[in-house]
Amino acid sequence: MRLAVSWWRLILRVSCWSGLLVGGWVLALLLLQVLFGRQLERVQTVQLGRELALNVRLTELTLERYPPVLINELTGLQLAVMERPPRAGPVDAGLHRRMQGLQNELCTRLSHCPTLLPAQGSSRQQGVWIELISPLEPVWLRVELPTARGWPPEPMLLVVALVAAVIFTGVLYLLLEVERPLRGLERALSRVGEGSDPATVPVSGAPEVQRITRRFNAMVQRLATNRRERATMLAGIAHDLRAPITRLRFRLSLPRLGADERQRCTSDLEALERITGQFLLYAGGGERERMVACPLDQWLAEVAAGHPQEQLRLDLLPITADVRPVALGRAVSNLIDNALTYGRPPLVVRLLDRDPGFCIEVWDQGDGIPPEQWDRAQQPFQRLDEARGEQGHCGLGLAIVGHVVTQHGGRIRFRQAASGSEPGHFAVVLEIPATEANGRPGSGTDRKSRSEIRS
Repeated sequence: MRLAVSWWRLILRVSCWSGLLVGGWVLALLLLQVLFGRQLERVQTVQLGRELALNVRLTELTLERYPPVLINELTGLQLAVMERPPRAGPVDAGLHRRMQGLQNELCTRLSHCPTLLPAQGSSRQQGVWIELISPLEPVWLRVELPTARGWPPEPMLLVVALVAAVIFTGVLYLLLEVERPLRGLERALSRVGEGSDPATVPVSGAPEVQRITRRFNAMVQRLATNRRERATMLAGIAHDLRAPITRLRFRLSLPRLGADERQRCTSDLEALERITGQFLLYAGGGERERMVACPLDQWLAEVAAGHPQEQLRLDLLPITADVRPVALGRAVSNLIDNALTYGRPPLVVRLLDRDPGFCIEVWDQGDGIPPEQWDRAQQPFQRLDEARGEQGHCGLGLAIVGHVVTQHGGRIRFRQAASGSEPGHFAVVLEIPATEANGRPGSGTDRKSRSEIRS
Protein backbone atom coordinates (compact mmCIF):
# COMPACT_ATOMS: atom_id res chain seq x y z
CA MET A 1 0.00 0.00 0.00
CA ARG A 2 2.77 2.43 0.94
CA LEU A 3 4.65 1.59 -2.28
CA ALA A 4 1.53 2.33 -4.33
CA VAL A 5 1.09 5.69 -2.60
CA SER A 6 4.73 6.54 -3.28
CA TRP A 7 4.32 5.69 -6.95
CA TRP A 8 1.20 7.82 -7.20
CA ARG A 9 3.01 10.74 -5.56
CA LEU A 10 5.92 10.34 -7.97
CA ILE A 11 3.58 10.25 -10.97
CA LEU A 12 1.73 13.32 -9.68
CA ARG A 13 4.98 15.24 -9.15
CA VAL A 14 6.27 14.33 -12.61
CA SER A 15 2.94 15.33 -14.15
CA CYS A 16 2.93 18.67 -12.36
CA TRP A 17 6.47 19.56 -13.39
CA SER A 18 5.86 18.35 -16.96
CA GLY A 19 2.72 20.49 -17.15
CA LEU A 20 4.68 23.43 -15.79
CA LEU A 21 7.36 22.88 -18.45
CA VAL A 22 4.82 22.75 -21.26
CA GLY A 23 2.96 25.77 -19.91
CA GLY A 24 6.20 27.70 -19.62
CA TRP A 25 7.08 26.72 -23.19
CA VAL A 26 3.77 28.00 -24.54
CA LEU A 27 3.99 31.20 -22.50
CA ALA A 28 7.56 31.85 -23.63
CA LEU A 29 6.54 31.20 -27.23
CA LEU A 30 3.72 33.73 -27.02
CA LEU A 31 5.99 36.30 -25.45
CA LEU A 32 8.66 35.76 -28.10
CA GLN A 33 6.10 36.12 -30.86
CA VAL A 34 4.91 39.39 -29.35
CA LEU A 35 8.44 40.67 -28.85
CA PHE A 36 10.05 39.47 -32.09
CA GLY A 37 7.03 39.32 -34.46
CA ARG A 38 7.84 42.73 -35.96
CA GLN A 39 11.48 41.77 -36.52
CA LEU A 40 10.45 38.55 -38.27
CA GLU A 41 7.94 40.45 -40.38
CA ARG A 42 10.63 42.92 -41.43
CA VAL A 43 13.00 40.10 -42.35
CA GLN A 44 10.27 38.51 -44.50
CA THR A 45 9.57 41.85 -46.18
CA VAL A 46 13.25 42.35 -47.01
CA GLN A 47 13.50 38.86 -48.46
CA LEU A 48 10.29 39.30 -50.48
CA GLY A 49 11.46 42.69 -51.77
CA ARG A 50 14.72 41.15 -52.99
CA GLU A 51 12.86 38.45 -54.94
CA LEU A 52 10.20 40.82 -56.32
CA ALA A 53 12.78 43.34 -57.52
CA LEU A 54 14.35 40.65 -59.71
CA ASN A 55 10.95 39.44 -61.02
CA VAL A 56 9.82 42.99 -61.76
CA ARG A 57 12.95 43.77 -63.78
CA LEU A 58 12.76 40.55 -65.77
CA THR A 59 9.03 40.94 -66.39
CA GLU A 60 9.39 44.52 -67.59
CA LEU A 61 12.10 43.47 -70.04
CA THR A 62 9.98 40.58 -71.28
CA LEU A 63 6.92 42.81 -71.82
CA GLU A 64 8.84 44.69 -74.49
CA ARG A 65 8.62 41.60 -76.80
CA TYR A 66 5.86 39.32 -75.51
CA PRO A 67 2.27 39.91 -74.44
CA PRO A 68 1.26 39.56 -70.77
CA VAL A 69 -0.89 36.49 -71.46
CA LEU A 70 2.07 34.55 -72.84
CA ILE A 71 4.33 35.63 -70.02
CA ASN A 72 1.66 34.58 -67.57
CA GLU A 73 1.47 31.11 -69.12
CA LEU A 74 5.24 30.66 -69.34
CA THR A 75 6.27 31.98 -65.89
CA GLY A 76 3.16 31.50 -63.77
CA LEU A 77 3.16 35.15 -62.70
CA GLN A 78 -0.22 36.72 -62.08
CA LEU A 79 -0.24 39.53 -64.64
CA ALA A 80 -3.34 41.56 -65.42
CA VAL A 81 -3.95 44.23 -68.03
CA MET A 82 -6.11 47.03 -66.61
CA GLU A 83 -6.03 50.71 -65.94
CA ARG A 84 -6.34 50.31 -62.19
CA PRO A 85 -7.01 47.28 -59.95
CA PRO A 86 -10.44 47.10 -58.31
CA ARG A 87 -10.67 48.69 -54.93
CA ALA A 88 -10.11 46.29 -52.04
CA GLY A 89 -11.83 46.39 -48.73
CA PRO A 90 -10.60 48.35 -45.75
CA VAL A 91 -6.85 48.10 -45.26
CA ASP A 92 -5.72 47.31 -41.74
CA ALA A 93 -2.66 48.81 -40.14
CA GLY A 94 -0.66 45.61 -40.49
CA LEU A 95 -1.18 45.36 -44.25
CA HIS A 96 -0.49 49.05 -44.73
CA ARG A 97 2.76 48.73 -42.77
CA ARG A 98 3.91 45.72 -44.79
CA MET A 99 3.00 47.41 -48.10
CA GLN A 100 4.98 50.47 -47.08
CA GLY A 101 7.99 48.34 -46.16
CA LEU A 102 7.80 46.38 -49.42
CA GLN A 103 7.53 49.58 -51.49
CA ASN A 104 10.60 51.00 -49.74
CA GLU A 105 12.55 47.86 -50.61
CA LEU A 106 11.46 47.97 -54.25
CA CYS A 107 12.24 51.67 -54.55
CA THR A 108 15.72 50.96 -53.17
CA ARG A 109 16.46 48.07 -55.54
CA LEU A 110 14.76 49.33 -58.75
CA SER A 111 15.53 52.32 -60.93
CA HIS A 112 11.99 53.62 -60.39
CA CYS A 113 9.53 53.48 -57.51
CA PRO A 114 6.50 51.34 -58.47
CA THR A 115 2.98 51.90 -57.22
CA LEU A 116 1.54 49.34 -54.81
CA LEU A 117 -2.19 48.86 -54.22
CA PRO A 118 -3.93 46.34 -51.97
CA ALA A 119 -5.49 43.36 -53.68
CA GLN A 120 -8.72 41.63 -52.78
CA GLY A 121 -8.20 38.29 -51.11
CA SER A 122 -9.12 36.08 -48.22
CA SER A 123 -8.60 37.15 -44.64
CA ARG A 124 -5.78 34.64 -44.26
CA GLN A 125 -3.95 35.47 -47.49
CA GLN A 126 -3.34 39.12 -48.34
CA GLY A 127 -1.88 40.43 -51.60
CA VAL A 128 -0.79 43.58 -53.42
CA TRP A 129 -0.80 44.83 -56.97
CA ILE A 130 2.48 46.18 -58.35
CA GLU A 131 2.38 48.48 -61.36
CA LEU A 132 4.85 47.46 -64.10
CA ILE A 133 6.36 49.61 -66.87
CA SER A 134 4.88 48.37 -70.14
CA PRO A 135 5.36 49.99 -73.59
CA LEU A 136 1.84 49.24 -74.93
CA GLU A 137 -0.68 48.87 -72.12
CA PRO A 138 -0.88 49.15 -68.31
CA VAL A 139 0.10 45.88 -66.67
CA TRP A 140 -0.16 44.98 -62.98
CA LEU A 141 1.55 42.12 -61.14
CA ARG A 142 -0.29 40.48 -58.26
CA VAL A 143 1.87 39.20 -55.40
CA GLU A 144 0.71 37.33 -52.33
CA LEU A 145 2.16 38.65 -49.10
CA PRO A 146 3.36 35.99 -46.66
CA THR A 147 1.47 36.36 -43.42
CA ALA A 148 3.09 36.11 -40.03
CA ARG A 149 2.94 32.51 -38.90
CA GLY A 150 0.59 32.08 -35.96
CA TRP A 151 0.81 28.31 -35.73
CA PRO A 152 3.07 26.51 -36.14
CA PRO A 153 5.45 29.30 -35.21
CA GLU A 154 8.91 29.81 -36.57
CA PRO A 155 11.31 26.94 -35.75
CA MET A 156 13.80 29.36 -34.24
CA LEU A 157 11.15 30.71 -31.85
CA LEU A 158 10.20 27.16 -30.91
CA VAL A 159 13.78 26.32 -29.94
CA VAL A 160 14.37 29.58 -28.04
CA ALA A 161 11.07 29.23 -26.19
CA LEU A 162 11.90 25.63 -25.25
CA VAL A 163 15.29 26.64 -23.88
CA ALA A 164 13.73 29.49 -21.87
CA ALA A 165 11.04 27.15 -20.48
CA VAL A 166 13.65 24.55 -19.47
CA ILE A 167 15.75 27.20 -17.70
CA PHE A 168 12.73 28.68 -15.91
CA THR A 169 11.43 25.26 -14.83
CA GLY A 170 14.90 24.20 -13.70
CA VAL A 171 15.40 27.32 -11.57
CA LEU A 172 11.93 26.93 -10.05
CA TYR A 173 12.63 23.25 -9.37
CA LEU A 174 15.88 24.11 -7.61
CA LEU A 175 14.17 26.77 -5.51
CA LEU A 176 11.16 24.71 -4.47
CA GLU A 177 12.48 21.16 -4.46
CA VAL A 178 16.10 21.64 -3.42
CA GLU A 179 16.84 25.04 -1.88
CA ARG A 180 13.77 25.35 0.37
CA PRO A 181 14.02 21.83 1.89
CA LEU A 182 17.77 22.29 2.36
CA ARG A 183 17.17 25.59 4.15
CA GLY A 184 14.76 23.85 6.56
CA LEU A 185 17.37 21.14 7.05
CA GLU A 186 19.98 23.81 7.76
CA ARG A 187 17.78 25.39 10.45
CA ALA A 188 17.26 21.99 12.06
CA LEU A 189 21.02 21.33 11.97
CA SER A 190 21.68 24.64 13.70
CA ARG A 191 19.29 23.61 16.49
CA VAL A 192 21.15 20.31 16.82
CA GLY A 193 24.42 22.24 17.08
CA GLU A 194 22.93 24.36 19.85
CA GLY A 195 22.27 21.23 21.91
CA SER A 196 18.49 21.02 21.60
CA ASP A 197 16.43 18.16 20.21
CA PRO A 198 14.73 19.51 17.05
CA ALA A 199 11.56 18.03 15.65
CA THR A 200 11.86 15.83 12.60
CA VAL A 201 12.05 17.68 9.32
CA PRO A 202 9.19 17.03 6.84
CA VAL A 203 10.38 14.83 3.99
CA SER A 204 9.91 16.88 0.81
CA GLY A 205 11.76 18.08 -2.24
CA ALA A 206 13.86 16.23 -4.76
CA PRO A 207 14.53 12.48 -4.23
CA GLU A 208 18.14 13.18 -3.23
CA VAL A 209 17.03 15.80 -0.69
CA GLN A 210 14.39 13.40 0.65
CA ARG A 211 17.06 10.74 1.24
CA ILE A 212 19.22 13.25 3.09
CA THR A 213 16.21 14.39 5.15
CA ARG A 214 15.33 10.79 6.10
CA ARG A 215 18.91 10.14 7.21
CA PHE A 216 18.88 13.39 9.20
CA ASN A 217 15.61 12.47 10.91
CA ALA A 218 17.03 9.05 11.76
CA MET A 219 20.14 10.73 13.18
CA VAL A 220 18.03 13.12 15.27
CA GLN A 221 16.00 10.23 16.65
CA ARG A 222 19.16 8.30 17.50
CA LEU A 223 20.65 11.35 19.24
CA ALA A 224 17.46 11.91 21.22
CA THR A 225 17.37 8.22 22.18
CA ASN A 226 21.02 8.27 23.23
CA ARG A 227 20.47 11.41 25.27
CA ARG A 228 17.46 9.90 27.02
CA GLU A 229 19.37 6.69 27.66
CA ARG A 230 22.31 8.65 29.05
CA ALA A 231 20.08 10.68 31.33
CA THR A 232 18.23 7.53 32.43
CA MET A 233 21.48 5.67 33.05
CA LEU A 234 23.08 8.47 35.07
CA ALA A 235 19.89 9.15 36.98
CA GLY A 236 19.59 5.43 37.70
CA ILE A 237 23.17 5.28 38.97
CA ALA A 238 22.57 8.26 41.19
CA HIS A 239 19.29 6.76 42.43
CA ASP A 240 20.94 3.43 43.21
CA LEU A 241 23.71 5.20 45.12
CA ARG A 242 21.32 7.14 47.29
CA ALA A 243 19.87 4.04 48.90
CA PRO A 244 23.18 2.77 50.39
CA ILE A 245 24.08 6.34 51.30
CA THR A 246 20.89 6.62 53.32
CA ARG A 247 21.55 3.27 55.04
CA LEU A 248 25.13 4.26 55.89
CA ARG A 249 23.97 7.56 57.31
CA PHE A 250 21.43 5.76 59.45
CA ARG A 251 24.05 3.38 60.78
CA LEU A 252 26.38 6.27 61.50
CA SER A 253 23.71 7.69 63.76
CA LEU A 254 23.96 4.61 66.00
CA PRO A 255 26.14 5.10 69.11
CA ARG A 256 28.09 1.85 68.71
CA LEU A 257 30.68 3.19 66.21
CA GLY A 258 33.96 4.70 67.39
CA ALA A 259 34.95 8.26 66.63
CA ASP A 260 37.62 7.33 64.02
CA GLU A 261 35.39 4.84 62.26
CA ARG A 262 32.56 7.31 62.33
CA GLN A 263 34.81 9.95 60.74
CA ARG A 264 35.90 7.58 57.97
CA CYS A 265 32.32 6.60 57.25
CA THR A 266 31.31 10.25 57.16
CA SER A 267 34.09 10.98 54.65
CA ASP A 268 32.93 8.09 52.47
CA LEU A 269 29.37 9.37 52.62
CA GLU A 270 30.43 12.85 51.56
CA ALA A 271 32.42 11.36 48.67
CA LEU A 272 29.42 9.30 47.56
CA GLU A 273 27.14 12.32 47.77
CA ARG A 274 29.60 14.41 45.73
CA ILE A 275 29.80 11.73 43.04
CA THR A 276 26.01 11.41 42.99
CA GLY A 277 25.56 15.16 42.64
CA GLN A 278 28.05 15.33 39.78
CA PHE A 279 26.31 12.49 37.94
CA LEU A 280 22.94 14.19 38.31
CA LEU A 281 24.31 17.53 37.14
CA TYR A 282 26.06 15.96 34.16
CA ALA A 283 22.87 14.08 33.26
CA GLY A 284 20.77 17.26 33.39
CA GLY A 285 23.20 19.69 31.75
CA GLY A 286 20.79 22.63 32.05
CA GLU A 287 19.42 22.45 28.51
CA ARG A 288 15.80 22.50 29.66
CA GLU A 289 16.19 25.53 31.93
CA ARG A 290 14.90 28.81 30.55
CA MET A 291 16.95 32.00 30.36
CA VAL A 292 15.87 34.56 32.93
CA ALA A 293 17.04 38.08 33.72
CA CYS A 294 19.22 37.96 36.81
CA PRO A 295 21.29 40.48 38.82
CA LEU A 296 24.55 38.57 38.62
CA ASP A 297 26.25 40.18 41.61
CA GLN A 298 23.44 39.22 44.00
CA TRP A 299 23.13 35.80 42.41
CA LEU A 300 26.88 35.07 42.82
CA ALA A 301 26.71 36.19 46.44
CA GLU A 302 23.96 33.62 47.04
CA VAL A 303 25.94 30.89 45.24
CA ALA A 304 29.02 31.59 47.36
CA ALA A 305 27.03 31.74 50.60
CA GLY A 306 27.20 27.94 51.03
CA HIS A 307 31.01 27.84 51.10
CA PRO A 308 33.42 28.67 53.95
CA GLN A 309 33.14 32.39 54.48
CA GLU A 310 36.60 32.85 55.95
CA GLN A 311 38.25 31.45 52.79
CA LEU A 312 36.30 33.33 50.12
CA ARG A 313 36.31 36.91 48.92
CA LEU A 314 33.92 38.43 46.36
CA ASP A 315 34.81 41.16 43.89
CA LEU A 316 31.62 41.84 41.95
CA LEU A 317 30.33 44.47 39.58
CA PRO A 318 26.57 45.14 39.46
CA ILE A 319 25.68 43.46 36.14
CA THR A 320 22.31 42.19 34.94
CA ALA A 321 22.01 39.61 32.17
CA ASP A 322 19.85 36.69 31.02
CA VAL A 323 21.30 33.36 32.20
CA ARG A 324 20.25 29.89 33.31
CA PRO A 325 20.78 30.58 37.02
CA VAL A 326 20.51 27.02 38.39
CA ALA A 327 22.88 25.42 35.88
CA LEU A 328 25.37 28.29 35.94
CA GLY A 329 25.21 28.41 39.74
CA ARG A 330 26.12 24.70 39.93
CA ALA A 331 28.99 25.31 37.54
CA VAL A 332 30.38 28.17 39.65
CA SER A 333 29.88 26.11 42.81
CA ASN A 334 31.86 23.28 41.18
CA LEU A 335 34.73 25.68 40.46
CA ILE A 336 34.73 26.92 44.05
CA ASP A 337 34.75 23.34 45.41
CA ASN A 338 37.64 22.39 43.13
CA ALA A 339 39.59 25.50 44.14
CA LEU A 340 39.04 24.75 47.85
CA THR A 341 40.00 21.10 47.40
CA TYR A 342 43.06 21.35 45.16
CA GLY A 343 44.12 24.99 45.49
CA ARG A 344 44.99 27.15 48.44
CA PRO A 345 42.79 29.80 50.04
CA PRO A 346 41.87 32.56 50.09
CA LEU A 347 39.69 32.30 46.98
CA VAL A 348 38.56 35.31 44.99
CA VAL A 349 35.41 35.25 42.82
CA ARG A 350 35.31 38.16 40.38
CA LEU A 351 32.48 39.34 38.15
CA LEU A 352 33.73 41.60 35.33
CA ASP A 353 32.15 43.35 32.39
CA ARG A 354 33.43 42.29 28.97
CA ASP A 355 31.51 44.31 26.42
CA PRO A 356 29.60 42.61 24.97
CA GLY A 357 29.02 40.13 27.77
CA PHE A 358 30.59 39.35 31.13
CA CYS A 359 33.07 36.93 32.68
CA ILE A 360 33.34 35.13 36.01
CA GLU A 361 36.81 34.42 37.42
CA VAL A 362 37.55 32.03 40.30
CA TRP A 363 41.07 32.65 41.64
CA ASP A 364 43.02 30.60 44.17
CA GLN A 365 46.57 30.72 45.51
CA GLY A 366 47.61 27.24 44.35
CA ASP A 367 49.76 26.10 41.44
CA GLY A 368 46.73 25.30 39.25
CA ILE A 369 46.69 23.01 36.22
CA PRO A 370 49.75 22.73 33.95
CA PRO A 371 49.08 24.30 30.52
CA GLU A 372 49.74 21.04 28.67
CA GLN A 373 46.84 19.43 30.57
CA TRP A 374 44.24 22.18 30.09
CA ASP A 375 42.48 20.39 27.21
CA ARG A 376 42.47 17.05 29.02
CA ALA A 377 41.07 18.66 32.17
CA GLN A 378 37.88 19.61 30.33
CA GLN A 379 37.15 16.07 29.14
CA PRO A 380 34.57 14.05 31.12
CA PHE A 381 35.80 11.29 33.44
CA GLN A 382 39.39 12.55 33.25
CA ARG A 383 41.20 12.88 36.59
CA LEU A 384 44.55 14.61 36.44
CA ASP A 385 45.41 13.20 39.85
CA GLU A 386 44.30 9.59 40.29
CA ALA A 387 44.26 10.08 44.04
CA ARG A 388 41.32 12.46 43.64
CA GLY A 389 39.01 9.55 42.96
CA GLU A 390 39.38 8.49 46.54
CA GLN A 391 37.99 11.84 47.64
CA GLY A 392 34.72 11.38 45.78
CA HIS A 393 35.72 12.94 42.45
CA CYS A 394 34.93 11.19 39.17
CA GLY A 395 36.41 13.67 36.70
CA LEU A 396 33.17 15.46 35.76
CA GLY A 397 33.68 18.84 37.43
CA LEU A 398 35.23 20.88 34.61
CA ALA A 399 33.30 18.90 31.99
CA ILE A 400 30.07 20.02 33.66
CA VAL A 401 31.30 23.62 33.80
CA GLY A 402 32.30 23.58 30.14
CA HIS A 403 28.97 22.06 29.12
CA VAL A 404 26.97 24.71 30.99
CA VAL A 405 29.09 27.55 29.61
CA THR A 406 28.68 26.17 26.07
CA GLN A 407 24.89 26.25 26.57
CA HIS A 408 25.27 29.98 27.25
CA GLY A 409 27.30 30.46 24.05
CA GLY A 410 30.50 31.10 25.99
CA ARG A 411 33.78 29.35 26.66
CA ILE A 412 35.99 28.29 29.55
CA ARG A 413 39.67 29.16 29.76
CA PHE A 414 42.47 29.13 32.31
CA ARG A 415 44.76 31.91 33.50
CA GLN A 416 48.00 31.98 35.42
CA ALA A 417 48.97 35.21 37.14
CA ALA A 418 51.56 37.10 35.08
CA SER A 419 52.20 39.75 37.74
CA GLY A 420 51.47 40.51 41.37
CA SER A 421 48.50 42.68 40.45
CA GLU A 422 46.24 39.64 40.07
CA PRO A 423 44.16 38.48 43.04
CA GLY A 424 45.62 34.96 42.94
CA HIS A 425 48.01 32.57 41.21
CA PHE A 426 45.61 30.53 39.06
CA ALA A 427 42.09 31.16 37.77
CA VAL A 428 39.35 29.47 35.83
CA VAL A 429 37.53 32.05 33.68
CA LEU A 430 34.00 31.72 32.32
CA GLU A 431 33.51 34.08 29.37
CA ILE A 432 29.84 34.47 28.40
CA PRO A 433 28.95 36.81 25.53
CA ALA A 434 25.87 38.98 25.39
CA THR A 435 23.34 37.41 23.02
CA GLU A 436 19.99 38.68 21.76
CA ALA A 437 18.48 37.12 24.85
CA ASN A 438 21.10 38.59 27.15
CA GLY A 439 20.87 42.15 25.96
CA ARG A 440 23.29 44.70 27.37
CA PRO A 441 24.73 43.68 30.74
CA GLY A 442 24.24 46.25 33.43
CA SER A 443 24.26 50.02 33.30
CA GLY A 444 27.28 52.24 33.46
CA THR A 445 26.04 54.36 36.39
CA ASP A 446 26.67 51.73 39.04
CA ARG A 447 29.98 50.24 37.98
CA LYS A 448 31.96 50.61 41.21
CA SER A 449 33.68 47.41 42.36
CA ARG A 450 31.94 45.93 45.40
CA SER A 451 34.25 43.72 47.47
CA GLU A 452 33.20 41.63 50.42
CA ILE A 453 35.69 39.75 52.60
CA ARG A 454 34.03 36.92 54.47
CA SER A 455 35.44 36.39 57.90
